[in-house]
Amino acid sequence: MLRTPTGGAGSGTATAGDRLVSIGTVLNQLRDEFPEVTISKIRFLEAEGLVEPRRTASGYRKFSPQDVERLAQILRMQRDHYLPLKVIREHLDALARGEQIQLPTPGRRRDLLEGAWDQDPELPTATRIGRTELLAAAEVTETELLAWESYGLISETEGGGYDPETVTVARLVADLGRFGLEPRHLRAVKAAADREAGLIEQVVAPLRRHRNPQTRAHAEATAQELAAQSVRLHAALVQTALGIRLQ
Repeated sequence: MLRTPTGGAGSGTATAGDRLVSIGTVLNQLRDEFPEVTISKIRFLEAEGLVEPRRTASGYRKFSPQDVERLAQILRMQRDHYLPLKVIREHLDALARGEQIQLPTPGRRRDLLEGAWDQDPELPTATRIGRTELLAAAEVTETELLAWESYGLISETEGGGYDPETVTVARLVADLGRFGLEPRHLRAVKAAADREAGLIEQVVAPLRRHRNPQTRAHAEATAQELAAQSVRLHAALVQTALGIRLQ
């Protein structure tokens, strides 16, 4: 079980004796224990709402000792227990309320990563949905789905069925269609997404092939982080090109 000092993301409760430091100093402090951490990683965790440093009048980040310890806790949960950020956030919220939490043992998580999923029927497995489920969940017609598939916007997985995220894709394509954007117009968007995915895969592929399960777990966390950053970059570039600011 684990307890943590009070205070969490956005607490802003540094005392007068606390020394606020820059993101570069935080990086140096964390690298003794986490040599792979980067400034981009810290900024990503901030963007995800897991830590909220203070800002100076000129916009520079300033981190308190509590912020640094919180970052260390997050990185330990990722490194030692392979937890996704959503679960880490829930754990940190519970700890901030003074509750105790039970973390999975590193050995058990390593077994799972090495392929022992079938040993526990209660463990979650990758899910796929059928064509009928997709049509119902996305509230689209068979004709629409066939058109989107013909342009490569939606496709089945190698083993058959569809990834659950395909529901989101279908809904967005349908919504854009109401503005007059047809599937043929969206092929460029799909091609750009495929290229971005290819770039991310180049980064994480060597890690995914590693024999060390901890390294493979790090590969998945890195892929998630890069995907999120890529989406933000894409949105910022579109806004910049249009000269608008989304509310």
